[in-house]
Amino acid sequence: MTTTMYDSLVGILSQLGVYQILSGFLPEIVIRIMLVLAIAGVVATVASLILAYLTWLERKVLSDIQQRIGPMRTGPHGLLQPIADGIKLLVKEDVHPKTIDRWVFLLAPIVMFVPVVVVLAVIPFGKTLVMTDLSVGIVFLLAVSSLPTLGIIMASWAQNNKYAVLAGLRRAAEIISYEISMVLAAIGVVLLAGTLSLPGIVEAQTGLPYIILQPLGFVIFFIGLLADLGRIPFDFQESESELVAGYTTEYSGMKFSFFFLAEYLELFVAGGILTTLYLGGWNGPFLPSWLWFAIKTFIVIWVIFWIRATLPRVRIDQLLDIGWKWLLPLALLNIVITGGVLAVM
Repeated sequence: MTTTMYDSLVGILSQLGVYQILSGFLPEIVIRIMLVLAIAGVVATVASLILAYLTWLERKVLSDIQQRIGPMRTGPHGLLQPIADGIKLLVKEDVHPKTIDRWVFLLAPIVMFVPVVVVLAVIPFGKTLVMTDLSVGIVFLLAVSSLPTLGIIMASWAQNNKYAVLAGLRRAAEIISYEISMVLAAIGVVLLAGTLSLPGIVEAQTGLPYIILQPLGFVIFFIGLLADLGRIPFDFQESESELVAGYTTEYSGMKFSFFFLAEYLELFVAGGILTTLYLGGWNGPFLPSWLWFAIKTFIVIWVIFWIRATLPRVRIDQLLDIGWKWLLPLALLNIVITGGVLAVM
């Protein structure tokens, strides 16, 4: 049975005698709400710091690969640059065309950002750092992680801009092409683990990570993640050479920052998903479980940065061909092979 962050916090407060004191004058439901809000606040704060400094990390990784120095002026080695960027976005003037669909335009950044935050609730960051252990965790994760695409389509439609609409349509085609293959690749993991629970999948990898047992599934899932994130070589929703700025063309100020923050939070979530399903999650010797999870996640993120600095963008027809003609058949083949091996064993 997995210990959630709530159970761990209750245990710590009980040992200190705090929980008993609170129970003396507060109803149980109030205490539970307070503890859940406290956990959510800590997770949101840590996530905000991580996604802010992912922008700094990406600049540094790209500058190293391209033989540049990257941000250096704002703080030591540019460490205060994310804070400066945040202040700039907060004070920047918010302008938009008169012809927008106002309510859809306003809701789109929220629809883009909120589902990415919700996904954090089911990712197991360590043995005792599990916010929620759902029995259908992987189904919930794959379903909710698809919702930001709706925000992109809403934004592209609401702007009344042909470049933004084209970006939204490309994004929809991309998601349909690749998420089917991702879901099918994940079935191989479910077959091996025998559970849909994400902590259960991590515990099933105690002996051997599934990247070794599912190499084909890992490659398919990783390529699908790149497309799902919309990062090079699959960044067709904002191909600036053809679409100006894609689905964010008419956004500015804090509305634009929600798209920007969601993109980098999606990057962290993607690293966590790949770590959970294929890299053994928190499993590892000597070091604390949360530290193993962090190391593996940031290795995945570094590889994604590396790919951005290395590969050119493919054409839209090549993107769709890869998804439908290669990844989908290979994902089905992976299920057949996995099921066959398990049947024989």
